[in-house]
Amino acid sequence: MTRLDPAPARQDPFRWDARANRAAQSVTALFGRRLFFLPGTHLGAVKWPSPAWHKDPKGTVAGPWHYWWQAHYVDCLVDAGRRELANGATPAARFNGPGHPSAGRLASRLVTGIRLRNAFTFVNSYYDDMAWLALATHRLDTLAGEARRRGRRRNARVRRSLTLQFEAACTGDLNGGAFWSKKRDFKNTPASAPIALHFARTGHPQKARALLDWLDATLFDPDQGLYLDGARLGPAGEVLVERTVYTYNQGPVLGALLEMGGEADLARAAMVVDAVDRLLTVPSPTGQPQAPSPAHTAGGAPSTGAVASSPMTSSGGRVLRCEGSGDGGLFTGILCRYLALAAADGRLPAQTRTTAGRLVAETAGAFWSGRRTVQAGEAADTGHGAIVFSQHAAQPAGETYPPGAVVELSTQLQAWMVLEAAATLPGSAGDAGN
Repeated sequence: MTRLDPAPARQDPFRWDARANRAAQSVTALFGRRLFFLPGTHLGAVKWPSPAWHKDPKGTVAGPWHYWWQAHYVDCLVDAGRRELANGATPAARFNGPGHPSAGRLASRLVTGIRLRNAFTFVNSYYDDMAWLALATHRLDTLAGEARRRGRRRNARVRRSLTLQFEAACTGDLNGGAFWSKKRDFKNTPASAPIALHFARTGHPQKARALLDWLDATLFDPDQGLYLDGARLGPAGEVLVERTVYTYNQGPVLGALLEMGGEADLARAAMVVDAVDRLLTVPSPTGQPQAPSPAHTAGGAPSTGAVASSPMTSSGGRVLRCEGSGDGGLFTGILCRYLALAAADGRLPAQTRTTAGRLVAETAGAFWSGRRTVQAGEAADTGHGAIVFSQHAAQPAGETYPPGAVVELSTQLQAWMVLEAAATLPGSAGDAGN
């Protein structure tokens, strides 16, 4: 069972990468388990405090199964693995200390756990679930290649298997797009956008373009500048559009637009970032900007002079809205992942990059400021010293998850994902402010 390593506490707490590390340590300590007692496996418990899996292994298979939460757990571990690689990929660089597995190794074990828990297959009934896992394992494969680690053949098999599923999901019904599930009665942004991104990243730009064209023609709302949820056929054969706007739907579309990179794609990406800033934000917990980062000398030590006012760490006091618990607990984290890509993309206008970076930094700062620490005796199985994050960036964890409350994995992955996104922001050198 993963335990918190006290050594990383010596890291500079004002750095985004140190905060992302703390989130990684906390989530794996509170939620990470083996599947049964099987070596080489890993899964995330749905809730904490959770069934004592180390005492009752049936708890790993008898409880609810959220395939796509596990896929985003893989993605978060890949984020941690990329930071480990940047720090030299040595045992001392591991997110949870040299006595624990690297993030990449743990992510590989998690992929194994997903397959076993999912009845020895990576296929399920929801194409969006499979798309998230395909994106995560592709990133894991890239990490393994850069770190010269084993496991790439397995990643390639996952990719081939899931690509066949996506090709079956993309039909001419409703003039294009990808079905959401194998009921094949609804096509939507949550499936079409990550599948488009998968195709764009794996050498199938024409398939990605077809999905983006369908999304633009069917589900883009020009009045808002955002993508709507989905569409189905009505009783008379008409196309009925579900007009709900979710934060996470904007993320993978943004990622696919950036991956394709045409002039029109980049213009649409800039429009989406602007619309997210206008329409999908709420006042920060204090209604004030997050504290700016201390000015740093060229050598990285805090200066004794004035405080630097970086556009990546200060704003008018607004954070991204969050969508609650359950599946919605992941939504804003997903959006932040792709906003961070926009913040680093030099092809976008400077103002767009600044806006994207500010949204990520402000939301990350709010999650961090609102955290609470698990106290001794709060739960019997694990957790003393770990951090719990709020369901909402605009509320402290003490309100949404007071001591004694059941904490959901989705919401903790979301905060971790946001902090990892902040750690990648350009020009910040990992600096997080107060």
